Amino acid sequence: MTADAPASPAESPSGLRGLLPDLAPWRASVDFRRLWLSGLISNFGSFLTFVALPVQLKDLTGSAAAVGAIGAVELVPLIVFGLYGGALADALDKRKLIVWTEAGQGLLSAALLLNALLPESAVWPLYVVAALSSALVSVQRPALDSLWPRIVAHDDLPAAASLNSFRWTVGGVAGPALAGVVVAYAGLGSAYAADLVTFAVSVLLVLRIAPSPASHEAARPSLKSIVEGARYAWSRKELLGTYAVDLAAMFLAMPLAVLPFLADELGAEWSLGLMYATVPAGSLLVSLTSGWTSRIHRHGRMVVLSAALWGLAIAAAGLVGNVWLVLLFLTVVGGCDMVSGIFRGAMWNQTIPDELRGRLAGIELLSYSVGPTLGQVRTGGVAAWLGVRTSVWSGGLMCAGAVGLLALCLPKLMTYDVRTNEHALRLRDQRAAAAPAPDPAEA
Repeated sequence: MTADAPASPAESPSGLRGLLPDLAPWRASVDFRRLWLSGLISNFGSFLTFVALPVQLKDLTGSAAAVGAIGAVELVPLIVFGLYGGALADALDKRKLIVWTEAGQGLLSAALLLNALLPESAVWPLYVVAALSSALVSVQRPALDSLWPRIVAHDDLPAAASLNSFRWTVGGVAGPALAGVVVAYAGLGSAYAADLVTFAVSVLLVLRIAPSPASHEAARPSLKSIVEGARYAWSRKELLGTYAVDLAAMFLAMPLAVLPFLADELGAEWSLGLMYATVPAGSLLVSLTSGWTSRIHRHGRMVVLSAALWGLAIAAAGLVGNVWLVLLFLTVVGGCDMVSGIFRGAMWNQTIPDELRGRLAGIELLSYSVGPTLGQVRTGGVAAWLGVRTSVWSGGLMCAGAVGLLALCLPKLMTYDVRTNEHALRLRDQRAAAAPAPDPAEA
């Protein structure tokens, strides 16, 4: 089977096997395997620094405000370089962009390592590294997101989205736990050194991927090209709906900032770690049973349904008084987040033209990163004003209501069908025309 050949209906699994992740992208594309492994390895390393950096900052300053300022210094580079990174991804070789940003992340880990080994570590390098790392991630992510459709068959893109989500979820569950052990028993220097090693391995894997030059139609990176991408997104109301739904869910129903206070109110301080773990655990559960997602064609409806259920599950977690029920509903929240992410990714990857994919990925980056940041502020503010549980359940209900309203205002999102959508059909035909002819000797 070639990289762009879809599986025949007879090959569609059923029963319990049909729930397992679809491994077609892994089997068909060696570049997919290398890029997937690269991301898995560097993801674990990044979580080492994700935990070690605030711990070091806390040890040096003893200030919660100083630790919280990390998010502030990361926000502006995220916004600026997310948009410009999308334009770069469309105009440059995507593989080179990923290699250079990955190498840059490794240099930042080396800087953290050197600072940690000093007799008296300085505070300011931690903020500088956090800001630069945010900029590099913002440049790299659009290149990554726009590269997957080039190395995976068109009809296998939903399966690829599930496998990529599984990779991130494994890191989200196991990474922090591993990081905590390394920081506690081996020290900050060991954590930064291990992160440096993972970036080196990741770069070696990405270097073995085939070059991915810019499309002939790609625009030069500029403010004009960024505006062009925004106009295209605005013209595609089904895509606009995925951004709007995700922003609404993250802004109105993101309770992570108040979970420590919720655990206290429930008289279950011991449950805080479990509360943080249940969301990625729910996502992991969906990833492990994601085979069914490849057989769904109305992706927009699934995005709306999962976001509405996210809000209702958050509301339920704020209303119930039993900690075990709270943990159950937070697990449902994680599952809904994963379902939404899989189908949003499928819509983007199967309908956006190659020459615009980087810029649209930059807009996507803002939708799922700025929303949670602002959502934490909203949740904390309402909790201080009306109480923790009120902040949680009211945000969940507002999320469900907002998602329903968006579904009414954006009918193209609800009627989207990958089998009939003009953009999906055009892209499928283009890829089929560009695919190499089968070798008669292999018949």
